Amino acid sequence: MIKTENLTKLFGDSVALENINCTIADGCIYGMVGSNGAGKSTFLRTISGVYKPDSGSATLDGEEIWENPNAKSKIAFVPDDLYYIPGGSLERMAKMYRSLYPQFDTDKFNKLTADLELPKNRGINTFSKGMRRQALTILALSCSPKYVFFDETFDGLDPVMRNYIKQLICEDIVDRGATAIITSHSLRELEDTCDQLALLHRGGLVLESDITDLKTTKYKIQIAFTEDYDRDKFKNIDIVRFTKQGSVANMIVKGSKEETVMKLSAMNPALLDVLPLTLDEVFTYEMEALGYKFNLDD
Repeated sequence: MIKTENLTKLFGDSVALENINCTIADGCIYGMVGSNGAGKSTFLRTISGVYKPDSGSATLDGEEIWENPNAKSKIAFVPDDLYYIPGGSLERMAKMYRSLYPQFDTDKFNKLTADLELPKNRGINTFSKGMRRQALTILALSCSPKYVFFDETFDGLDPVMRNYIKQLICEDIVDRGATAIITSHSLRELEDTCDQLALLHRGGLVLESDITDLKTTKYKIQIAFTEDYDRDKFKNIDIVRFTKQGSVANMIVKGSKEETVMKLSAMNPALLDVLPLTLDEVFTYEMEALGYKFNLDD
C-alpha cells in the first residue's frame, strides 16, 4: 500500500505539491490526471524516492521511501523524460536492470521484445520516441515490481500501440496482483484503464474517487416543457449545472437516477432524456463547483 500524509514538495519558493493525502491500495490501477504543471511528475518522483519531501511523508508498505533501498526495490518507474544508457541497447539496459532487480523476468523480456519487434542489440538512441517508450515499458514490466509507475506513458504512441500497451499493463497488473499509477493530462487515456482516478491541480489533490462512482453518481438530463420555466422549477432536484436554450434545458444532476426521473416525469415534460456523462465532463463540473476553471487537455 502507498500512503502519503500532508506530502509537500517545494522548489525554491514554488510549491509543487501541497499537503497531499492519499492511500493507494494494493492491486489497484490508479490514474492521476491534471493540467500541465499540476504536479503529477513531481508526485511520482517523490513517491519513488527520487525527491525528498519537504514536509509530510510518503510510505510504501509502512516504510518511508526516501533513502530506503528496500522500499525502492519494489518500484519500477517509467518517467516522462525517458532515461537510457547513452548509446546503450535494449539488451544492455536489460543487463543493468537484472543487476538491480533479482526478480527480473528474462523470458518476459524476450517475449515482449519479440512481440513488439524491437531490436535488442541496436542503440535505443536510434529508436523513435514511441519505440523508446515501448522499450522502457517492457523493461519496467520485466522487473516484475510490486509497484510500477508510468508518467505520461502513452505519449508518442500511435492509437493501435496505445491500446496494446494499455492491455499489456492491465494484464500484467492483474496477473501479478501488483499496483500501478498512471499519470496523464488527458482523461480519455485513463477512462477505460483505471480503477481509481485522482485530479491534481496546482499541486493539490482536489478530487479522488472510484471510477465507477464517478460515472454513476452524476448524469445529464435534457428536458423541455410547453410552458415557460426556469431553474426554480426544479427545487427538489440536486442540480450541478443548469443551462437553457429556448424551451429545452440541459442539467447536470447528482443523486439517484431513478428518483430524479420519477420526479421529473411527474411534471409532465414535453421532452425528457437521461444521458451519461463522460469523465471529462464529470471532472470539469467538479472543478467548477470548487471554483476552478481550466481545460484538462491543455
